[in-house]
Amino acid sequence: MTMTRPTRPPRIRNTVHCLLYTVYWLLLTTLLASCGPRLTSTPTQLAGVPSTPTQIPFAASTQTPLPNPGGGVLLLSMTESGTAHLFAFSPSTLILTRLTADPWDDVAPSLSPDASRIAYASRRNGYWDLYILTLQTGDVFRLTDTPEYESAPSWSPDGQWLVYESYADGNLELYVRSAVDPAQAPIRLTSNPAADHSPAWLPIAPGRQVVFVSSRGGQDDIWLADLDRAGDDRYTNLSNTPSARESHPIWSADGTRIVWASTDGNGLTGIYVYDTRTPETPPRWAGAGGWPVWQDTNHILTAVFSPNQTLLTGFALPGGDLTLALTPLPETLRGILYLPGGLPGPLPASFRSASAQTPAPLYTLVSPPRTGVPSGRAAPVPLEGVQAPYPQLHDAVAGSFQALRQRAASAVGWDALASLGNAWVPFTTPLDPGLGDDWLYTGRAFALNPLLANAGWFAAVREEDSGQTYWRLYLRTLALDGSQGEPLHTAPWDFNARYAGDPGLYDQGGGTMDSIPSGYWFDLTALAAGYGWQRLPALANWRSYYAGARFTEFAMTQGLDWRTAMLELYPLEALVTPTVVIPPTRTPTPTPWGYRTPIPSLTPTPRPTSTP
Repeated sequence: MTMTRPTRPPRIRNTVHCLLYTVYWLLLTTLLASCGPRLTSTPTQLAGVPSTPTQIPFAASTQTPLPNPGGGVLLLSMTESGTAHLFAFSPSTLILTRLTADPWDDVAPSLSPDASRIAYASRRNGYWDLYILTLQTGDVFRLTDTPEYESAPSWSPDGQWLVYESYADGNLELYVRSAVDPAQAPIRLTSNPAADHSPAWLPIAPGRQVVFVSSRGGQDDIWLADLDRAGDDRYTNLSNTPSARESHPIWSADGTRIVWASTDGNGLTGIYVYDTRTPETPPRWAGAGGWPVWQDTNHILTAVFSPNQTLLTGFALPGGDLTLALTPLPETLRGILYLPGGLPGPLPASFRSASAQTPAPLYTLVSPPRTGVPSGRAAPVPLEGVQAPYPQLHDAVAGSFQALRQRAASAVGWDALASLGNAWVPFTTPLDPGLGDDWLYTGRAFALNPLLANAGWFAAVREEDSGQTYWRLYLRTLALDGSQGEPLHTAPWDFNARYAGDPGLYDQGGGTMDSIPSGYWFDLTALAAGYGWQRLPALANWRSYYAGARFTEFAMTQGLDWRTAMLELYPLEALVTPTVVIPPTRTPTPTPWGYRTPIPSLTPTPRPTSTP
């Protein structure tokens, strides 16, 4: 069987940055081709930049992390076994060391102006609330106690106030509240039908400006709120890019520049720097990345997002020279900040206790017993309680699917994986055109029922990478009281928009929804990755071919190519496509006629008339 794969040429409009983008994505492609999902190598000890990217390992259960005085460290919020914890990491001096290991999520950390406290969002009481962690002692102070979602805090320059995002009136809005007195009522900063989120407070006195992300202009842009003004003239659009989507703004320490991530229509994501001293000058491209943080006034560290992995890198301004080679993270990133002074020494007891724990993995693949199949061959096994045309999966991955199904049902309150569009598909059953080598044939893939999307029970957010389209799936939670999921920050893709009568939307395969759906949602793509299930790219013709979008499909390849995976189920002869032989025809014979065409008679020639 001949297999064809779509090529992935990068499409970059800006020719000035073409070479830099090419270098970044060549490094990323080479790294992902050589790295497995989780390696165990130790971090390279640097005097400057590591010579080769290395996987960041978790701290061993018997290892005590060392303080890092005199040097800065990254503080990351990252999922581990399905729960987001806080980690410390330095590429040169400190391996990835967990600082929290509780059975709840800790996300969106923000450093106080004096670098002594961390404000973050946590779900320790079952709802998203704001907490403050004192680094020197490890003590945690609870700031809010409401059922509404509250997250993404940012400090005022005097350390007395926090601006944060909260779910109100069906979407995300910004609020300001005291960081020292929980009894004080919050002050609402925005009130708009569009989503306002990801605020960052000006870090220098008097601190009367806040930047944030808003879709009030139609697309996610960077907006500035002037706290000395009132009314609509308080807000100014800084990025103003209708064809791009901005995210994660953050001020420099001196308050003169703002850095953010921007994703253009081709899916290329870069870091841009805006100088507030010259507001008429457009933001300047600084390097590739998707979530920046200032290391100092001349250096930026950033996360780089690929379809199924997150990496770290860093570069210097203004030229964008690399200071940190691409370094893969084990799981999904939920927050990032830089501690310029490093961790306190000695470390608080709570940090030492958390670093000594090793949470159990979500699921461990085991070799199943096989009976009734030829030696060395695998077999599809039935999926109990699952509806599908063929409710079976490869015996090596069926257990992981059932574990994912149970965890997802617990997170959203309903069994989203009980009804599938497809699971294993027998090789004799044809799929839609273009899917002749789909992973559904291997028994290592499943696809959600697309009817759930039409009913509004899950949403797909479009993401681009190197010319290919991927989809991030969110499940709508059953409970809408804040105890499950989070509000969406990005508008999903509307496939039905192609039938709205607009030729442009038809050619694009649909369009982004005009507004973000209300309610709470759960990131199924991130959870599935924790169980080893990865999303697949859409076919090149997905804009004109609905089945080619493959937005509901997940696969567990385990490093196998499609042909090798098929040979686990079928003998080699089953994959050989016979050449079609056209049988010879008989020698043609004259066709008998049942009648004879009459022969026309000659027209008589007139004779001249004689004249007497």
